[in-house]
Amino acid sequence: MTDRIAKVERTTKESSITVELNLDGTGIVDISTGVPFFDHMLTALGSHASFDLSVQAQGDVEIEAHHTVEDTSIVLGQALAQALGDKKGIRRFGDAFIPMDETLAHASVDVSGRPYCVHTGEPEHLLHAVIGGYPGVPYATVINRHVFESIALNARIALHVRVLYGRDQHHITEAEFKAVARALREAVEPDPRVSGVPSTKGSL
Repeated sequence: MTDRIAKVERTTKESSITVELNLDGTGIVDISTGVPFFDHMLTALGSHASFDLSVQAQGDVEIEAHHTVEDTSIVLGQALAQALGDKKGIRRFGDAFIPMDETLAHASVDVSGRPYCVHTGEPEHLLHAVIGGYPGVPYATVINRHVFESIALNARIALHVRVLYGRDQHHITEAEFKAVARALREAVEPDPRVSGVPSTKGSL
C-alpha cells in the first residue's frame, strides 16, 4: 500500500485553510483554527483515529465561528478523499459506540464513494447551545450536523452519526467526534485479507 497522505489548501474571502493528513500515523495532531472548542474536537478526531493531522486555519472569527468551522470541515473531507487514493486493501466499513459520562454516541462509516450523511438523536437544546467564548470565539453546537455533512460529502463517504442519549452539550459533541474518529480508523485500516478494492463493482 502506498503512502496515504494528503495536503489540501483552500482560500476564500472568509478563510484560509491548510490540512495535512496521514492515515497511517500515530495520532500526532497540530490544530489551530481560532475556535478553541473546535480545536479540541479536531484534536480528539485525529488522536482517536490515530491519524497524523495538522489543521491551520485563519478565518473571519470576528464575525463568528461558522465560516471557519465550515471551511475547515470541507478541506478535511477533501484531504481524507485524497489520502484514501484508490482505496485498495482497506476494510471499507467501520463503526464505533463511544460513551462519555451520561452520553452514548454511535458512528458508522462506509468508504463507498457515494457521499451521504445521516445525523440524528441530538437533544433539541443543542440547537441553541454555545460552548466557550469567555473570552474567545464560541462554538455553537447547531453546526455539528453541518460539520459531519461537510466531511462526508467532500470525502465521498457514507457517514451515520447518532446520539442514543445524553444531556451535556460538551459530552454529546465530543462523543460524536470520537465515534466518527474510531469508525474512520476502522474503515480505512488495511485489511490483510483484501488485496484489491473491497467492492463487488471493482471500484469505490
